[in-house]
Amino acid sequence: MTNQTQTLIDHLRSTIWARTLTPAEMIRVEADCFEQFVPKGGFVCRKGEPLENWVGIIDGLVKINNFSPSGKNVTFAGVPTGGWFGEGSLLKDQIRKYDVMALRDTRVARMPRETFEWLLEVSLPFTRFLLMQLNERLGQFIGLVENDRMLDIDTRVARCLAAMFNSHLYPGLEKLVQISQEEIGYLSGASRQRANQALQLLEKEGLVRLDYGGVRVLDLEGLRHFQA
Repeated sequence: MTNQTQTLIDHLRSTIWARTLTPAEMIRVEADCFEQFVPKGGFVCRKGEPLENWVGIIDGLVKINNFSPSGKNVTFAGVPTGGWFGEGSLLKDQIRKYDVMALRDTRVARMPRETFEWLLEVSLPFTRFLLMQLNERLGQFIGLVENDRMLDIDTRVARCLAAMFNSHLYPGLEKLVQISQEEIGYLSGASRQRANQALQLLEKEGLVRLDYGGVRVLDLEGLRHFQA
């Protein structure tokens, strides 16, 4: 089943965390969660908003970003189809400290705070899942800091693509990543033209193939360890 035809219920049942729930718990989750469509360039979440939902991506791609005092756009991470985010802020009960914007037309799943907190109370397996989620997220952001401070753009583009293949954070992502060169530039901190140069280099190295509509990963481990 493609993501374009996948219903909200199909998506919820396909998540890693759903496998940890009892049938009764899943019935409540399916009843409480709801779907939202966000067009390209629209806000999935806005900085300063109260946190009301845990958010998943049924189909699409979003970027988690912020703006510096000088107006510079800083992208922290991209979340592709299958990813869920915002659990850390919900656990801390804070207002949102970043914007989340759709890089293309995106279908979003939202789990209300009350349901999220209820699962934490009643489901130990769900709590274990969240511990793993937070641990993977921490590793992702440590890698992001390293990439930004230590690596050249070609290597950043390689690591950006590799980071999308995290089986816990983004399960089910196929080897053909439906992502544009402009989107890769946003996520790796490069212009579209510079991202294109980096992708051509990675293609020449045999790590990816530039296909119509996206980038096909040929050597994931090679991407993870690539150093220009």
